[in-house]
Amino acid sequence: MGFRFWRRIRIAPGVTLNLSKSGGSLSFGPRGAKFTVGRRGGRATVGVPGTGLFYTTATTGRRSGRRKGASYSPRAVPTVRPEDRLTLGFFKRLVTPAEEEALVDGCREMILGHEDAALARFEQAVHLADGAYLAGFLALTKGRLEEATGYLIRAAESHESLGGCLSKYGISATMSLPITDEVSVHAGPDLRGVLLGLVEAYQRLGRRREAVACLERLQELEPADVVVKLSLAELLLEADPPESSTPRGGPPQPAGGDVLQRVVRLAEGIENETPVHAALLLYKARALRGLGLLEAARETLTGALRRSKGRSGELLQALRYERALVYEELGQRRRARSELEKLYSEAPDYEDVAARLGIAGGGERLPAAPR
Repeated sequence: MGFRFWRRIRIAPGVTLNLSKSGGSLSFGPRGAKFTVGRRGGRATVGVPGTGLFYTTATTGRRSGRRKGASYSPRAVPTVRPEDRLTLGFFKRLVTPAEEEALVDGCREMILGHEDAALARFEQAVHLADGAYLAGFLALTKGRLEEATGYLIRAAESHESLGGCLSKYGISATMSLPITDEVSVHAGPDLRGVLLGLVEAYQRLGRRREAVACLERLQELEPADVVVKLSLAELLLEADPPESSTPRGGPPQPAGGDVLQRVVRLAEGIENETPVHAALLLYKARALRGLGLLEAARETLTGALRRSKGRSGELLQALRYERALVYEELGQRRRARSELEKLYSEAPDYEDVAARLGIAGGGERLPAAPR
């Protein structure tokens, strides 16, 4: 995976011009689901919000061979508006299949900021895998979850042709999805992207079993994909957290041992290489704490906190908060308080830190840290 940095210029609400060494492209859509249109093929990017750092790989949606005459001149890009490049001429429309015409017109409407019109055009192209893919993600951003699920299932059923029609017209479409509160993934027009979209839709609908099934299918396809492992760990712990919100001082309510052991196995062999890896180590530590393996949980968190460069503040705070909980359960209450005091000085409203310190009047006051 390589690093890619780009500069963004806001053109209008929901429309962004992306500038990089390879040229320009347009992103459009609300936060959480961006489309990118450019000269290059599909790309999938893993990033941490707020850091400007992305880990990028090429998607599998591109076709290796393009039609003759479909090349693009870098010098021509600045002279032609992107929306004009997506306008089919009169004679071309005579020979262009209606569904492909609707697909291109839908992308043009998206660039112009006409999301409802774009969705209507994509819905006319759902017999194409790319049309179902675009309709599914746009419906997802608009909260039309049942429709989004239907379109994305349709795209998954025809996944072998995903990206083909978009590539034919020189369109690159990339969607951004939240994996955790700290990490987002950019998914392209391929089976991986569609399944991640389905996971998001199922989670919003409260259908966790279907969401887990999609992630398990992805893990079979790409066993080493750390994003898939992170998504699955988060979903498993969300459905069955290590302990419930019982009053502090009472006995912890452990989650199912099988679930926690599964989360630990998902993080097997994981090192603190990227923010995505660090987030997975956070979930591993939570599972270890739920299993009562507190020393192992502390070592995992300490290792994850050794690197702060490129990590978001939210991720680092979550790691430190979890370590404070581990210290408490180990009986190292002064270390726990010291950790919580540092966290409170940075983020006073984080979780129940104030209550644990006795500042908000809720919860047991921990003994003061040694001077």
